Amino acid sequence: MTVEIRRDAWGIPHLRATGVRELAHAQGRVTAVDRAWQLEVERHRSQGTSAAFLGAEAVAWDRLARQARLDDTARRCFAALEKNDPETADWIRAYVDGVNEGLAEGAGRAPEFTTTGLAPGRWEPWSPLGVWLGTHILFAGFPAKLWREHVVRRLGADAVALFATDGPGTSGSNGWLVSGARTVTGHAVIAGDPHRFIEDPGVYQQIHLACPEFDVVGLAVPGVPGIAHFGHTGTVAWAITNAMADYQDLYRERLRRAPGGPADGSAASGTGSRETVEALGPDGAWRAVARHVESVEVAGGEPVEVEVIETERGTVVVGGIDAEETISLRCPPRVTEDLGFSALLPLLRARRVADVDRAFERWAEPVNVVQAADTEGGLLHRVVGRVPVRGEDNRTRVVPAWESGHEWHGWHEMPHGQVEDGLAVMANQRGPATPLGVEFAPPHRARRIRQLLDGVRTWSAQDMPAVHMDTRLASAAALLDRLSGLGQDLGPDAVALRDRLLGWDRHMDAGSADAAAYAALRDAVVRRLAAHPALAVLADPPAYPEIFLPWLALTPRVGFALENLLRARELYGIDRDAVVREALEEVAARRTSRTWGDTHRLAPWRAVPGTPYDEPGLSGDHDCVLCTSAVPGVTDLSARGPAARYVWDLADRDNSLWVVPFGADGVPGSEHHRDQLPLWIAGELAPVCTDWDRLTADGGTTRQNTEDHDD
Repeated sequence: MTVEIRRDAWGIPHLRATGVRELAHAQGRVTAVDRAWQLEVERHRSQGTSAAFLGAEAVAWDRLARQARLDDTARRCFAALEKNDPETADWIRAYVDGVNEGLAEGAGRAPEFTTTGLAPGRWEPWSPLGVWLGTHILFAGFPAKLWREHVVRRLGADAVALFATDGPGTSGSNGWLVSGARTVTGHAVIAGDPHRFIEDPGVYQQIHLACPEFDVVGLAVPGVPGIAHFGHTGTVAWAITNAMADYQDLYRERLRRAPGGPADGSAASGTGSRETVEALGPDGAWRAVARHVESVEVAGGEPVEVEVIETERGTVVVGGIDAEETISLRCPPRVTEDLGFSALLPLLRARRVADVDRAFERWAEPVNVVQAADTEGGLLHRVVGRVPVRGEDNRTRVVPAWESGHEWHGWHEMPHGQVEDGLAVMANQRGPATPLGVEFAPPHRARRIRQLLDGVRTWSAQDMPAVHMDTRLASAAALLDRLSGLGQDLGPDAVALRDRLLGWDRHMDAGSADAAAYAALRDAVVRRLAAHPALAVLADPPAYPEIFLPWLALTPRVGFALENLLRARELYGIDRDAVVREALEEVAARRTSRTWGDTHRLAPWRAVPGTPYDEPGLSGDHDCVLCTSAVPGVTDLSARGPAARYVWDLADRDNSLWVVPFGADGVPGSEHHRDQLPLWIAGELAPVCTDWDRLTADGGTTRQNTEDHDD
């Protein structure tokens, strides 16, 4: 076979091959060379084996991966692909072969392997599916149901709505479509930015994939072949946002031992146990469950045993046979043995919106809102994925497994949205996915994007970064309204601060001292509310696994729900004006001159700390279009934000733009490891280039490989 690999000025790989399988192999190989460490971390995380080289901090994740049976689900889904869609299965195998071929070279470039003592392993055909599962198992936020249970037990059912908001454990996105009727070229533009935890290396990989069947640029998920979320084929482009749908259920289980029963496989795991464990079903019958014990190896520590139990509902993720409370998780891929990977090749082959629409009919996980446009004027705005039909209680609470009425009964039809006055905007707010979800993001980002787009009749691709970078914080109104209502019994410094904030333009700009003062006041209010006895009853959650604690921590919950808490008619007798007054006096007494960017700094996640960086200060905040999330009351640091930005131009693909937080190369210290960071901070995007001659002229490398890689 012949494969050509070129790189543009940003080190972004551009791959061209004589066939689809050869191209997948090349994508796997180049990803392994560029991001071997990232790939191996994600593979081990999907298997629940990352603590073996990352240490005790990774045990909580490994425990969940084992209990949720991510690796086994990936195996089952791949086996189903081999049976039902052999072309896609073979395509994935080719990608995996490329990964395995490139891992040694990539590991030789990555210092983290030496630091941790990890040797690169071998990828299996189902490893990409495991990576996808590991990336998205918490995406729908099922632990929020544990939080709701906690709130109901301590404050009652009416309190749940007070905290209903897009919280610290979720991922979201901005996305907007501008039809040709509203652009200078007469062709549509699609733009946006996915919001995820910022990781180094980044969670998205800019890439260009070309063969006789297709030629696509987009943002790939490292470890997964193709381009799933954001792509442009030249004649059609698509992008997604999180639909905020609820499609995972939690069941409270009753388990018991049945000594003397048949072996359940525990002996094979080394425990020697031959007991049978049973779970009570909705028909009143006790039935044997699958159970075994696994051992998680821990670098620098003793192995940790994990009891793995699966009932007819799902895998047990809280508790176990001897626990006071046991909860199982039911999620669609475990039930259907389908992750939706059959959509990936049709997406690459898409030429028109209708092709994208048909491809996404095969989509399963996660549930997204898709926006697409083509060069013939076709537009698409719809929800895709798999959401079970079941009772209302399943959607909001942990339901009892032994009661009837909580079963799944097929799948929801996916709703379609509208393109109104040439625009469609999605920012995780209530929209076409409303019937499928419970909690959505506040409407501020979506309203602001539409307001900005409505402010100009015609747009170009080059205009879109101004929307990406908007910093107006509409949710500040709730606290500022409380400030304006305070009486005159304030000290002179507090009066001056109040008047200053009431005159603030409400933009969370890095260089703004007023934004910093607002954030400091917000923090003080959040801390006081969380400490108030009326809400402090939520401070000690049940003894759930550590991995779920971000959803159960009170102060972040108060911080992200502050708007609701301040505007509620009554809040359990709390004198909110007094709280705001005390917070204002506290902040005024500090007399600091810092700016928002002094404390609101980028805080990316790295599997191992590695080289320390002086990370930059950031504009934006959680409810800004520029969604760089601090955690009010906890930290101004931003661990979550735009994991990429893109602008897809349907008039000319080479007028499209993109950027990621760091760079194309995952190796610390390499030329293209952090070269896009200045662009990302400034709100600039790099040009997309698909002209092969220009790529060579830009100084990229060309590699010819005629070795036969067929099995």
